[in-house]
Amino acid sequence: MDERVRGCGALKRVSDDVAGGKFMGTRKKILSLLLMIVLLLPIGIGIHVEAADETKQVDVLFTHDTHSHLNSFSTIVDGEQKEVGGFAKIKTLIDEKKKVNPDTLVLDGGDFSMGTLIQTVYDTEAAELRMLGFLGYDVTTFGNHEYDYRSKGLVNMLKAAVKSGETLPALVVCNVDWDSMEQTGLSDGQQQIQSAFETYGVKDYVVLQKGNVKIAVVGVFGTDALKCAPTCELIFKDPVEAVKETVEEIKKNEDVDMIACVSHGGTWEDESKSEDEILAKAVPDIDLIISGHSHTELKTAICHGDTYVVSCGEYGRNLGSLSMTQKADGRWELTDYTLIPVSSEVEPDQATQERINALMDTVDTNYLADFGYTRKEVLAQNDVEFNSLEEMGTEHKELNLGDIMADAYVYAVENSEYYDGDPVDVAVVPSGTVRDTYTKGDITVEDVYNSFSLGIGKDGVAGYPLITAYLTGKELKLVAEVDASVSDYMTTARLYCSGLNFTYNPHRMILNKVTDCYLTRAVGERTEIEDDKLYHVVTDLYTGQMLGSVMKMSYGLLSLEPKDKDGNPIENLEDHAVMEGNKELKAWDAIARYMQSFDDADGDGIANVSEYYATTHDRKVVDDSKNILDLVKKPNKFTAIIVCIGLIIIIIIVLIINLIRRIVRKSRKKKNIHNTNR
Repeated sequence: MDERVRGCGALKRVSDDVAGGKFMGTRKKILSLLLMIVLLLPIGIGIHVEAADETKQVDVLFTHDTHSHLNSFSTIVDGEQKEVGGFAKIKTLIDEKKKVNPDTLVLDGGDFSMGTLIQTVYDTEAAELRMLGFLGYDVTTFGNHEYDYRSKGLVNMLKAAVKSGETLPALVVCNVDWDSMEQTGLSDGQQQIQSAFETYGVKDYVVLQKGNVKIAVVGVFGTDALKCAPTCELIFKDPVEAVKETVEEIKKNEDVDMIACVSHGGTWEDESKSEDEILAKAVPDIDLIISGHSHTELKTAICHGDTYVVSCGEYGRNLGSLSMTQKADGRWELTDYTLIPVSSEVEPDQATQERINALMDTVDTNYLADFGYTRKEVLAQNDVEFNSLEEMGTEHKELNLGDIMADAYVYAVENSEYYDGDPVDVAVVPSGTVRDTYTKGDITVEDVYNSFSLGIGKDGVAGYPLITAYLTGKELKLVAEVDASVSDYMTTARLYCSGLNFTYNPHRMILNKVTDCYLTRAVGERTEIEDDKLYHVVTDLYTGQMLGSVMKMSYGLLSLEPKDKDGNPIENLEDHAVMEGNKELKAWDAIARYMQSFDDADGDGIANVSEYYATTHDRKVVDDSKNILDLVKKPNKFTAIIVCIGLIIIIIIVLIINLIRRIVRKSRKKKNIHNTNR
């Protein structure tokens, strides 16, 4: 009744003389006209009307493993020396993207700290986290290196970030096992972290609104990442199960269009061990995984089902950029994916650079002054082409970058004023501790620190110290075998030595690849290794602490037990740091001193890196022979064990086959008897 009256009233205003059939025909025409006007009106007056089925789209920018690289830096990329990275340039790229789409989501996959001199004020300035906030990052997560300064360092960093009052990214991690820790009683460090998490507002996940898209972002800490965090006091749940539970919680409690994950799990060549691929398969409701930890640079996104896994590489050398469009079924399709080089062509944002400069100025005053350096001080001039960081992960052979660092350890210990006269037999540098290479030109204090920028010592001062220990000759040979047999599965365990030379054949049986192993001194003369003799070994604290992980990779077959001078097992490696009075000799400082020790070849008052490092010196020789005699010569106990295991397996298989044959024969005999009786 009301509708009819309203219609008639409207029509009456249009015409008072309509009646009968004419009225009905005119009514239809006018209604059609009015409907057309209503539909076209939004176009005419510029009003946006969202259609019920409008396709949703989201833009994402991302990084991971930036490792304190706030400034641009010179390194080797694809064989060329280039100036790359820098937060000021990343800021420019983010701002350009946000001009086009202000609702762009900006994510980081963890390990935002530990890699340059700025980390020396990690716990007081929280420079890395504050700069992520300044750049406009929405969410990040924790990497293993966020724990390098131990519980106290992480706690102080989080509190300093909050105290700054600046805009900060959300921090998410869903698999910290607080329940398990509380059941056994929280340690002091765990309590402090729990309190700092509450202060900062660390959550399992956060929900963000980007335009018309509602996005849940969950964070997770990977299994391998935990293995690489020897000073982390926290206990973690299984990453996959924790994410699965969190995603179910999100689906139950949050009305979101998309689920993204910032993961510090990583991707690996072996898909069966590639943590973020495993995660993608196990939790198919995740739409996007930002994969950190493994420093992977994925030129093409990995896709499993409707889940995309992306990585842009390390140190802010690239900014990942992608776009996703929602499909009819509610899932998302990757419609654009690119890695934007943060190169010299990108103009740095000046306001960002000014903030970085101000933070860097604190380093000279608060850290380097105690070592007698300034960050821009030139230690040596270099004309040698050193191996790139990428080559350490791909080339299983002697590399000059590892050689110079190992030699530096020996030099620094034996030339310290506190040297006790006990010569260093072997120095060891794993590839996992090397964070950057040296380029041609001036090598500054900052360059050297950035090449070995890990950790903190027992003294609470930034930088891992050198430690001194003793291994038997038999264990030294196992060190060589670790490199030869284990490091292909754990590339961070590739070893570069001073004093220890060996030859290995990659085609020989695992744990029996080394065919020759001996000691040398600077003069190059060969010394045979005595199995029962103790030898003086120097390495860094992190390497010593990571020995356990390497041993696990050998399934307990390899055993290295650091000892003191008298042959007693060392319980705490921190107590065996190389000391200069009451100060630890830091690994990076050892390298700096070695750089300064080179001759001034051109007479300009600055040392020149020795041409000795322009070539290699048979410290690690690869024997690529497939000759059967070369493959079976000099078998060791591991070969015997593996052969025995293999023979046992073969015998078991033969026995099973024979058993099956007997069963089949008996079955046939019974069948034949049955048929005969019939």
